[in-house]
Amino acid sequence: MDILTFTTLFPNRAHPTNGIFVETRLRHLVASGKVRSRVVAPVPWFPFRHARFGRYAKFAQAPRADRRFGYDIVHPRYPVVPKLGMTAAPFLLANAVKPVIGRIIDEGYDFDVIDAHYFYPDGVAAAMLGRYFNKPVVITARGTDISFIPQYRLPRKMIRWAVDHADCAIAVCDALRQELIALGADAGRVVTLRNGVDLQLFRPVDRDQARRELQLEHFTLLSVGNLVSHKGHDLVIGALTELPDVRLLIAGAGPEQATLKALAERLGVSDRVRFLGTLPQERLKACYGAADALVLASSREGWANVLLESMACGTPVVASKVWGTPEVVASPAAGILMEERSARGVAQSVAALRACYPDRAATRRYAEQFSWDATTRGQIDVFRRLRRKRP
Repeated sequence: MDILTFTTLFPNRAHPTNGIFVETRLRHLVASGKVRSRVVAPVPWFPFRHARFGRYAKFAQAPRADRRFGYDIVHPRYPVVPKLGMTAAPFLLANAVKPVIGRIIDEGYDFDVIDAHYFYPDGVAAAMLGRYFNKPVVITARGTDISFIPQYRLPRKMIRWAVDHADCAIAVCDALRQELIALGADAGRVVTLRNGVDLQLFRPVDRDQARRELQLEHFTLLSVGNLVSHKGHDLVIGALTELPDVRLLIAGAGPEQATLKALAERLGVSDRVRFLGTLPQERLKACYGAADALVLASSREGWANVLLESMACGTPVVASKVWGTPEVVASPAAGILMEERSARGVAQSVAALRACYPDRAATRRYAEQFSWDATTRGQIDVFRRLRRKRP
């Protein structure tokens, strides 16, 4: 089968970690040998590449075309209109890529299905493109697109329109599936295909060596994710005031970095917090293996990949009880769910984990049930069913 993967969440040379979870799922799908893909991964248009323009300059640095893991990728530009961006984005996105997709078809790649990721704006634009090119559309709900964005009136209406016009919706956890149904989706057209974990990449490391390289001597927590408010890094920093012998590593970058550093200073724990910046997956694996626990204190998550990555490295987790997270942390071997999402809740949960710390080999075995195989089979079944419906 030939699919067209359509998403703004996809890695490129300028943003190597952007949407890496989308690429990981696609990479395993293509590796099955039963599906070919071309990727259309638009990036916002920006005229300047100079570093002083920050993240906007990185958009300009993305290549126009690339090839990774056996499939071709194009990165067309689409306009982003200040203040109107959220409402206009689906239309601007769809109009910008119509000629690109038209050329792909003219070149002989007449794909069977549009495989879109993230419901807004990507999924809405994909539904428009499906109608324009008369192609079936599958949209994957991944988290904030369903748990947060529908609180805005116009995006909510457009998401509901996309739900009605998509041939199938995929949710990465059952909690998102139920929310899609609450938004009006036909339950028979929504399937849950959870994310997996790359068990070859994320695996136990030489723990003593990893701790030496990171200069770790104390019980150490790891918090991974963009430095934005809903990720809850501030709660993990706050918990250190009740955990005097604990150290914290934070892996990620984002607009809250200065605020988080100031918080650590104000609470008198800055000497126990280390900011690592954005890390490639190979280095992140060493951090997972060296840490004693991963803490994820998010206020919203679909299916948090960092949880399984940590477990696959043998490191248990402490996580907030939101959306799909209870579906991931479902055994004492996996770790513990917070009773309350607060700094005190983090501290109490870390203390509880330390009091009954799981065997790291058992944590790895728990993660091994989450390979990508079942997800890949589920995707292939969805695509085959849609291809039979529309010759």
